[in-house]
Amino acid sequence: MNGLDRNHNRLLALSVFVAGMVTLALELSAARLLGNVFGTSNLVWANIIGLILIYLTVGYFIGGRWADRSPFPTTFYGLLAWAAFLAGVIPLVARPVLRSAVSAVETLDAAVMVGSFLAVLILFSLPVVLLGCVSPFAIRLSIREPSHAGRVSGRMYAISTLGAILGTFLPVLWLIPAVGTARTFLIFSLALMAVALIGLWQAGGKRVLRYAWMPVVLVGWSWLALRQPIKSTAGQIYEDESAYNYIQVVERDGVRYLLLNEGQGIHSVYAPGLTATYGTWDYFLAAPYWNEAPTPGEEVERLGIVGLAGGTIAKQYTEMFGPIPIDGWEIDPGVTEVGRQFFAMNEPNLNVITADGRWGLARSRERYSVVGIDAYRLPYIPWQLTTREFFEEVRAHLLPDGVVVINVGRTTDDRRLVDGMVGTLESVFPSVHVVDVPATFNSIIFATMLPTDPGNVVENLDRLARQKSDPLIIDVLVRTLGNLQPTPDSPVVFTDDRAPIEQLTNAVALRFLLAGDMDILR
Repeated sequence: MNGLDRNHNRLLALSVFVAGMVTLALELSAARLLGNVFGTSNLVWANIIGLILIYLTVGYFIGGRWADRSPFPTTFYGLLAWAAFLAGVIPLVARPVLRSAVSAVETLDAAVMVGSFLAVLILFSLPVVLLGCVSPFAIRLSIREPSHAGRVSGRMYAISTLGAILGTFLPVLWLIPAVGTARTFLIFSLALMAVALIGLWQAGGKRVLRYAWMPVVLVGWSWLALRQPIKSTAGQIYEDESAYNYIQVVERDGVRYLLLNEGQGIHSVYAPGLTATYGTWDYFLAAPYWNEAPTPGEEVERLGIVGLAGGTIAKQYTEMFGPIPIDGWEIDPGVTEVGRQFFAMNEPNLNVITADGRWGLARSRERYSVVGIDAYRLPYIPWQLTTREFFEEVRAHLLPDGVVVINVGRTTDDRRLVDGMVGTLESVFPSVHVVDVPATFNSIIFATMLPTDPGNVVENLDRLARQKSDPLIIDVLVRTLGNLQPTPDSPVVFTDDRAPIEQLTNAVALRFLLAGDMDILR
């Protein structure tokens, strides 16, 4: 093999490597691009992965036939350049479509949501089909002797897979948190385009001039388009992309709200002097009062929070019960930083632990009066926080009179997830109680180490009223009793082996969207 052939094969191998890297990077970046508006549900992931595989299948078929008809390096590097350019423009063309979809998601307009979602996914068709052409085309150009066909094919697919491995980790672990989703598309696009232009120069010299406009247009268009925020939600004062989430802070009438990804759920609330939120967070304060009258000042010895977010629950417990020790687990350090910067999450008694809640709780040496679980990645509760084995771990970390309280989603006429959680908790704890939060899609479930009943809450309410305790505690107990639901008789028990949380949540969400029931406030 002469030096020219050797350089040719090396460049082909580099092309296949970078194309494999870009293919997987596009797939993962697509999830973030769409997740900012449509969320990160399994339905979103299934559509992305399914369509990307369809596009690649078409590309493999076309690439083999194309390579046989035009087995020339100039053709190969030309298609590589177009794949790079079209990949780079995806977030730029998608941006106005996604902006129009934001309001549709806010109002749950299913038709516009679906239309916008599919329109963006269609943008991926051409670049991914072209990327699918790369491996069979490169194999065709690399084969000099039929007896080496198997060896060449195996080498090219191995190189492509190595690139795909890099493309899996780079966007998620580094580029998206560092520079954002749109710029991640641009970086991978320019990397692939650089290989294409080098190949065109090597293959034909002046032919590269036909494609020289592409990087100029990409960089210029990106510079203009990316000066605007990802979203322009009313009252938005901050946005960023972390390794886990698209993070927004919105301020309305002096109150700040923490929104993640599609923004359907409010994860934390803060305003100077604000203690009562009249949302799900308030009900967590009722947890210690399911027991018989605790000693004043000793209601809570230590609090654990799985899903700390911006620290609303931690702040409320500190204000109501004093500087009790609080351990808060939050998996996303970006959310923690926003909590400190915008939600005054600076209580000296709060110990923030950056870790998955289940993993962190299992390694805690502490025992808690209350363990609160509010770890939504909408629309799902992470399945590992819903199983009998997890709640057995929680029980092992509770004091003898401890209480676990968890926020669970539902709709007005579909309570399957609530019922399943009740059945699971009843397999571990002697008493379970359900309270619906008015004008929301949420129920708060309490499970106690000791046998308890609503009469304990009534007695505590009477005692606190006589003692003229903090009005918020009294109000929370009144609301808890007023929205108490019959505890369902549920045979369902979620386990680490079988916890169909995503399937249940998808069914509840789709039923709600198809019914078009907009009477209840989010």
